[in-house]
Amino acid sequence: MAESFDVIVIGAGPGGYVAAIRAAQLGFATACIDDWTNSEGKPAPGGTCTNVGCIPSKALLQSSDNFEHAGHGFAEHGIQVKDIAIDVERMLSRKDKVVRQNNDGILYLFKKNKIRFLHGVGSFAGGAPGTWQIKVSGPGAAELQTKNVIIATGSRPRALSGAPFDNERILDNEGALAIPDVPKRLGVVGAGVIGLEMGSVWRRLGADVTILEALPVFLGIADEQVASEAWKQFTRQGLKIELGVNITRVTRGDDVTVDYTDAGGKAQSAHFDKLIVSIGRVPYTGNLGADVVGLKLDERGFVSVDGDCRTNLPGVWAIGDVVRGPMLAHKAEDEGVAVAERIAGQHGHVDFNTVPWVIYTSPEIAWVGQTERDLKSAGVAYRSGSFPFSANGRARALGDTRGFVKFVADAKTDRILGMHAIGPMVSELIAEGVVAMEFGAASEDIARICHAHPSLTEAVREAALAVDKRTLNI
Repeated sequence: MAESFDVIVIGAGPGGYVAAIRAAQLGFATACIDDWTNSEGKPAPGGTCTNVGCIPSKALLQSSDNFEHAGHGFAEHGIQVKDIAIDVERMLSRKDKVVRQNNDGILYLFKKNKIRFLHGVGSFAGGAPGTWQIKVSGPGAAELQTKNVIIATGSRPRALSGAPFDNERILDNEGALAIPDVPKRLGVVGAGVIGLEMGSVWRRLGADVTILEALPVFLGIADEQVASEAWKQFTRQGLKIELGVNITRVTRGDDVTVDYTDAGGKAQSAHFDKLIVSIGRVPYTGNLGADVVGLKLDERGFVSVDGDCRTNLPGVWAIGDVVRGPMLAHKAEDEGVAVAERIAGQHGHVDFNTVPWVIYTSPEIAWVGQTERDLKSAGVAYRSGSFPFSANGRARALGDTRGFVKFVADAKTDRILGMHAIGPMVSELIAEGVVAMEFGAASEDIARICHAHPSLTEAVREAALAVDKRTLNI
């Protein structure tokens, strides 16, 4: 007889495990199914983010940043470091340890919240509203029944046509996080978040990195002023970035040869020891059994949902990378909480306008809300103000004065419409903009709040003051 639950979550990535925890907190008998397995054959919940994405990439970014500071930044502070070397094996081992700690933390949270965890692939086996049948294949094989299903199966990397991933020469995000030695020549296809972060890691460690981007503009999703500053900083660091590239062929041999036409239409050929491909991700729905129950998918394979994450089937919901919207872990988490609360009859809420974006390069890049380009296109009258870290006392003390903070606000109401930043620790500073926008704050509200001195947050206040052209420290 099938084991019965109130809520079954398929997928234990950020959206899935958080949805399961919130459902359990609300009193539902909850199960979560996930098939990630570590090198020891044990369950590894956390999805792409924990295992081969957000968490391990930040571990490597921190290690490589430390290495670069030791080799190039410490001397300014009077710290002499000689004969510096990188132990890639130990660096990767630390990364793996950080991942395991997160895996174990999620398993502990399942136990703490009395969530039944099943290690395997979850798929629909039939049923009807109120009695959906879920089959688990794998180590935790089981037959389950539930009133509600939350699909959180995530996404997988998109490969270049004619160049499948082998994670030896042609690498996806998982392969990019496990390169055993610093490659002499590293190619990266795609100048998005993953491409820039992974390119930065291996450049700091000594690789000659070339990034090939199909779009004619750099970081077109970001504020133009931020993108311009990022281009200047990254090229100064030694990243070679080519825009408007059309790749015609990838040949794998003793190395990887990429044939392409450049922005001027001229044929080019580049040779790399490793090639990281980061051209986007596609929803992971292949093993879901959608056809068994008539679950509707769109033409790109995403689960079709309404604004509240409801699918076409009663009691079946979908969240995270497998549905519309940005493929961001924190967006998935918020959707997971909201869906659990909607199942409980509450009014779960997700505001896509206040979902922050972060690129963990050096300098960091972060933004929330609309850009000037967005507002101009929409015909919205606005005012903007920015403040450079070069005029911030804490940034000077840190020895990192690159970048700035910028606000855009409605010209009539002064309500903040966006915050954009590039510089030290802006991944943390962006939260101030998110909170302000969630509460409908005006730039004047930020300008009137006392900020600690000296701190990087003072640049946020000064940018708000700049909207009214009354900065105090420049």
